Amino acid sequence: MRVWKLLGVAGLAGVAATGAVLARQERRRRAHTPEEIRARLRERHAALEPAPEPAPAAAPGSERRLWLRRALRRG
Repeated sequence: MRVWKLLGVAGLAGVAATGAVLARQERRRRAHTPEEIRARLRERHAALEPAPEPAPAAAPGSERRLWLRRALRRG
């Protein structure tokens, strides 16, 4: 049984080591300088279209009044 425990621990250590190596490689691949990040953000900001102006909101309760007028016209 002791052999199985050692094999299990060795397997877990191998998985952890592989994960650490892969994470380190990914960090190196994705590393950008602050200037590169700023340039990309400025490009994305310049590509955005201005947001349309929102329609003016109706006065509070105006929907209820409109519904009431319609209901009274029917009856």
